[in-house]
Amino acid sequence: MVILEGWARDGMTDEQIAGNMGISTRTLYRWKLQYCQICQALKKGKDVADREIENALFKRAKGYDVTETKIKTKNGVVIEKTEITKHIPGDTTAQIFWLKNRKPEYWGGGEKFTNEEETEVHIYVPDNGRDRRSEE
Repeated sequence: MVILEGWARDGMTDEQIAGNMGISTRTLYRWKLQYCQICQALKKGKDVADREIENALFKRAKGYDVTETKIKTKNGVVIEKTEITKHIPGDTTAQIFWLKNRKPEYWGGGEKFTNEEETEVHIYVPDNGRDRRSEE
């Protein structure tokens, strides 16, 4: 069971896990229904992987700081060590993805923001003398 959990934690799909086991995907699905230990091991492994990705997506959406260490050496001896903190800004795509999935009622495609009544809009665009130029 530990191996199955590890494969799931590594992000493998059920199809890939079945291939590693030398069985068909259909057999794996049947075994998951018949043997709760298999189902629990896969679920536990996938939960760990899902949490890691959720955390990475959240971090990427918010932005984060990274500290880089630059080391200068001379003849194999460290002569200077400099730490630089860089800010990685939040990623708009990650933010949109997060919001569409966490708050679909507000960010799920704009259904809530559309006006269901049809309103006729008239726009007046002055010709600014364009019609007179075409007559000349």
